[in-house]
Amino acid sequence: MAGMTAARNVMPGRFSGLSIKLIVTIIAVILTVEVVVYLPSVASFRANWLNDRMRVGMVAARVLDAVPDVPALPRSLTDRLLTSAGANAIVYRREGQSQMIELTEPITPDRVVTADIRESNPFALIMGAMDTLFAGPGRTLRIVGEGDVDESLLEVLMPERPLRQDLLEYSRDIVLVSFIIAALTAVALYLMVSRLFIYPVRRLTANMLAFRQAPENASLILAPSGRRDEIGIAERELAAMEADLFSMLRQRQHLADLGLAVAKINHDLRNTLTSAQLLSDQVATLDDPKVQRLAPRLVTTLDKAIGFAQSVLDYGRESAALPVLAPVALRALVEDAAFDARLVGHPTISFHNETPQELRLNVDQTQLGRLLVNLLKNAREALEAAGAKVESPQVSVSAGERDDGLVIAVSDNGPGLPPRARDNLFVAFEGSARAGGTGLGLAIAREIAEAHGGRLVLAEQDQGTRFELILPLSLRLS
Repeated sequence: MAGMTAARNVMPGRFSGLSIKLIVTIIAVILTVEVVVYLPSVASFRANWLNDRMRVGMVAARVLDAVPDVPALPRSLTDRLLTSAGANAIVYRREGQSQMIELTEPITPDRVVTADIRESNPFALIMGAMDTLFAGPGRTLRIVGEGDVDESLLEVLMPERPLRQDLLEYSRDIVLVSFIIAALTAVALYLMVSRLFIYPVRRLTANMLAFRQAPENASLILAPSGRRDEIGIAERELAAMEADLFSMLRQRQHLADLGLAVAKINHDLRNTLTSAQLLSDQVATLDDPKVQRLAPRLVTTLDKAIGFAQSVLDYGRESAALPVLAPVALRALVEDAAFDARLVGHPTISFHNETPQELRLNVDQTQLGRLLVNLLKNAREALEAAGAKVESPQVSVSAGERDDGLVIAVSDNGPGLPPRARDNLFVAFEGSARAGGTGLGLAIAREIAEAHGGRLVLAEQDQGTRFELILPLSLRLS
């Protein structure tokens, strides 16, 4: 996995990342536009070419019209007219009569295709041009158009090969010019976009990769360029984030060093207190009335000190492991948590598991179980401390759906949290509701809830305390 991450995080080359994608996209867009422009232009070229041939044929028609009484024009004149038009034959129809001039040696065409220059439909013109370009050799073109006199018709028969050859040369010129325009435009746009976007993005990417490798190096913090656009905002935000991360890492290192020292001291203190507890147990067996009166206090004080030391060590060993999600039956998990919290079989406190039997969640069983144990243990200790002040002490766990998610509630009918605990709720070493407590249970419970995408809140109720764990509905399996 680490090798795959390293491979993905290699800085791409100048022409292997956004740069090459940009230039290829620009060229593709320009060529697409050129194709869209090419089709009408080649159709227009063909139409103009046909009109030119029709005008030459019109000259021949006027010659025929000028000498209507001559039975036959001289062959040299007709051949010259046909040669100037590049035609094999010209037919002129007027008032129901037809006149035709053709070469001295008439040519019988095998395949004839008609091109009516009176057609003005753009789609038909484009299809005609494409038909000419992709047609095979040997076809004869029959050009049909109106004469210069009302109700007259002119037809010119000629080989299609000259038109196809001119269309191919025109297309070749268009393609060459298109590639030149595309290349020049792509280079110009690439240089402009690279200066405005690609280079700044590469700078941001390189900085992120470098800072990730050595976040403790303050010299790698990005220096914003002062731009006022979105990239400038990204630069400033990245620089601020890197500065904050650098400060947090340095503070975390200091706290880690301090925590290591405290853990060592705390470990030795716990051993010392354990030894003192053993001695106190022996002292409690003496028959001296003063000793019998003071020994319980000494034992209770030592128990609190040892519990405090143990909770600090447990919190220090707490790792930020990601939850391993798996199907879990909630009701059974609550039963196990209640047993671990010493609520099952409690002599004075009744426990009620009101979670649905069929409810299953996709959660980390160990982490969620620890969260429930902390909440249930706090409820038990609060009721035990209240003693006879609370009638019929009880703790209950329920679950149900609301608009904001799946809610798992742990509630008791005890005296509730004191103001100091409410003000510092979920704050380690500050949010404890009892004397000598550390408040670490709620801090750990909140971290577990947030790791599952949920939240842990203190809900309001008339009597007692009610904590609600609100999880995403997507974690529910049934």
